[in-house]
Amino acid sequence: MNTGTHAEKARRIVVGVDGSPDSYEALRWAADQARLTGAKLEVWGAYDVPGATGRSAPAVDAAYDAAHARQVMTEEIRGVLDRTGDVPLEEHVARGNPAGVLTEASKGADLLVVGSRGRGGFASLLLGSVSQQCALHASCPVVIVRPGTTAT
Repeated sequence: MNTGTHAEKARRIVVGVDGSPDSYEALRWAADQARLTGAKLEVWGAYDVPGATGRSAPAVDAAYDAAHARQVMTEEIRGVLDRTGDVPLEEHVARGNPAGVLTEASKGADLLVVGSRGRGGFASLLLGSVSQQCALHASCPVVIVRPGTTAT
């Protein structure tokens, strides 16, 4: 029996950004949806450290990469969303595969929003796109935003 003493679960919409026009479209769509539903918007970006899994690149400072990734994402969000004051917004940057990062972030979320195509190239043809992996493995419903869906 529910006595109403527990606070209602906060609504969360998770959106992935990667610097691509499609991810910006997904960000606009997710912000509009958060505004309509009163949800908190969680913007997630993923990065990897060059050379972390192989010997093809020189060693880099992982802390610098995280700070740089966070700065770039903050600038992208500000450039895409002209008004966020009416939507609670959190920014998250995590090291790892984008599909894995977003799938993990989707736990407990009401919705996961991704663009239909990101910055991936030939590798995404071999490994499957981030949007496809999210649709298959996310813990919540997934919206894949196609180009031309939102007003710019």
